Amino acid sequence: MSLTANGPEAHDSLFEKSKEHVPPELHRATQRLEFPPSYVLVGVYRLFTDKVLYGPAWDKCKHATRRGAIVGTIWAFLTFAIQRKFIEMFLANSPRITGLSRDTMFGYKIPFNIHTYAAVLLLGSQVTYILRFFLRRNIRIARDRAWDQTVTSRGKGPDFWQPYVEEWQEPPSVELDSKKQKFVNKWLRGWFGLFVIKRVLLSPLQVYPFVGIFITSWFKALGTAHILHRRYFEAKKMTPRQIAVFMEERKYEYRSFGFAAALLESLPIIGLVFTISNRVGAAMWAHDLEKRQAPKTILSYHEILTNLT
Repeated sequence: MSLTANGPEAHDSLFEKSKEHVPPELHRATQRLEFPPSYVLVGVYRLFTDKVLYGPAWDKCKHATRRGAIVGTIWAFLTFAIQRKFIEMFLANSPRITGLSRDTMFGYKIPFNIHTYAAVLLLGSQVTYILRFFLRRNIRIARDRAWDQTVTSRGKGPDFWQPYVEEWQEPPSVELDSKKQKFVNKWLRGWFGLFVIKRVLLSPLQVYPFVGIFITSWFKALGTAHILHRRYFEAKKMTPRQIAVFMEERKYEYRSFGFAAALLESLPIIGLVFTISNRVGAAMWAHDLEKRQAPKTILSYHEILTNLT
């Protein structure tokens, strides 16, 4: 079979040790795919340019999006002035605590009115919640379909995903049975705990221009990466301990990927679109991780058979 510049065969050739058989069009992609955050950008590009991906997603979400947009627009029109006044009064009475005033942040002058900025950001978050309420069911379906269609576009079926094989001779130790970890799993990783962390504890940081969104995205990084690769872990039938070890072995890759994904998802309103594109990027990264692990799976089975004989 000849190697073309497009298609699953060309994509798989990126993982050959030698690059001499990789088409010139894919040389830059070979380097880019070694940097996990790049999958976030590739996911955005594919969602916005591939009709097979954006067509079904929009068809599933368009009616709910229109209803949510109408309600959100009415809410913004009626409450913007009130919320801006409330923020102005709050910041005026607590400049030492927040470090914010009308046009300064921690004493440094900024080129826009902080009250208007905070009001727009707060209102944007509220409109996002309204849209998420109307889209709560359909957008979940759109995300799952985006994952499935991305994997299918790589020319792979369900049998592509092989059982998990440990790649390290001495894997890192993880504690899943400690009291601290049990508390985290029970209270902080459930829907209520995530709501408190993301919507209550971290939301005030977003009022700070530019800095806040980076800080909140950093805290969300590993959790976001875990959620985005949930389908990958399920396909490989990995246990919680295997997932924990796998992510610990690649903690810098998962943190950087999760940070980039959380950063886009934290943007008001448009961030809902990126929750779909991130599934595309996550599926592509999962495919590439599996291509790397496939030879190790075959080698592991060979060692087992050798020991049995």
